[in-house]
Amino acid sequence: MTADSAEDLDLALELADLADAVSLARFRAVDLDVQTKPDRTPVTEADLAVERALRDRLAEARPGDGILGEEFGTEGDSTRQWIIDPIDGTANFLRGVPVWGTLIALAIDGVPVVGVASSPAMGRRWWAARGLGAWTSASAGELGVSDGATDAASARVPGARRLRVSGVEQLSDASLSFQSLAQWRDAGYLDRLLALSEQVWRDRAYGDLWSYVLLAEGLIDITGEFDVKPYDLAALVPIVEEAGGRFTSIDGEPGPWHGSSLATNGRLHEAVLAALASPASPADGARA
Repeated sequence: MTADSAEDLDLALELADLADAVSLARFRAVDLDVQTKPDRTPVTEADLAVERALRDRLAEARPGDGILGEEFGTEGDSTRQWIIDPIDGTANFLRGVPVWGTLIALAIDGVPVVGVASSPAMGRRWWAARGLGAWTSASAGELGVSDGATDAASARVPGARRLRVSGVEQLSDASLSFQSLAQWRDAGYLDRLLALSEQVWRDRAYGDLWSYVLLAEGLIDITGEFDVKPYDLAALVPIVEEAGGRFTSIDGEPGPWHGSSLATNGRLHEAVLAALASPASPADGARA
């Protein structure tokens, strides 16, 4: 971990503080302004305000870096690119459901090397940087694994605890989160998902960033989704991988650039890829 990388992580955590202050002030506001984007997804005034604030701070702190944000697109041309989802889980945010957060990543040459996922309504944050591990701001009474580390990573946030994925090795013992049935159906993979659900111990749809951080904490073992953009995933890649997991597309391509995701504890990854590689048959228990 270089000094520059440590500074990038510190800046990402500072950006998360800024985002939390902006978004939380408008959470459950009775006068929240909500619009519909051309792709028919909702956007709130808070989404826009968070991204503007982060772009303004990055212009001061890293004027030579590029930015990719959900609401205002791409800015700059650099091998270093900050990738921002100002509110991941906008539908939850506008309904008053607390499962949402800001995702902030730094990618170098297209590879996410720093990631922060901050969920102020739940009072939680997760972060990682290459070679520095994955961490959460869990209190002593919350789930987490402490390895006794005393380096700068654990000192950045009081009570920080290191993350580890689960040790589950068999699909029959695994917990699966599939995010949304509609995504899998629209992608033509619903039968394969249903067949996979027959092979695992438990399936749920936790949704949005929550699935990935639960995986990094070792509380679930598999999650995947379709119809996702780089800003939905980039911050989560280093968090999952630094916790010991593996993160690819549904067809095994690394990184957040392929429109789908599959994150696992690593031990199960090849088995899940194989299960999703070919259409399910009626004998698998899936719908024909």
